[in-house]
Amino acid sequence: MDMTRGVPVQIHLETWVNQDGNNEHHEFNEPGQLVQMGDTLYIRYREQADDDSTIPVTFKIAGADSVMLTRGNAETDTRLQLQFEAEKAVVARYTTPYGIIPVQTITPRMDVAYTSAPLNGEVYIEYRLDANKQHLGDYRLHLNFTGAN
Repeated sequence: MDMTRGVPVQIHLETWVNQDGNNEHHEFNEPGQLVQMGDTLYIRYREQADDDSTIPVTFKIAGADSVMLTRGNAETDTRLQLQFEAEKAVVARYTTPYGIIPVQTITPRMDVAYTSAPLNGEVYIEYRLDANKQHLGDYRLHLNFTGAN
């Protein structure tokens, strides 16, 4: 299967958020596209927001130890780009209409697995987010993707 031109995939994403003792769980099922460039996979889809708009989301999977999540909205000048490196702390950017806020991801656990025949895969990441030396919260995300027919 030639994935360099992009192939349709079905996305199932679950996220768990723990901030200041408050817990949230979100679940998304969206059609998307997977593109392979060298050893790197790009998974793109549009997340349905509460106000019926959509937000473009990209996962860049560069092997089993590096994942980048980019979530942006050009209309509101908001863009979150988080880099996850297995068992490392990495500085990332949160762009807002008021400027860029540096944030740090600390990723104690990351599991990445995928196959091309049949096309499917999963990414599981546990991470904490800090900004200005303050702990913002603890997060988990679980992404599953399967080839769409």
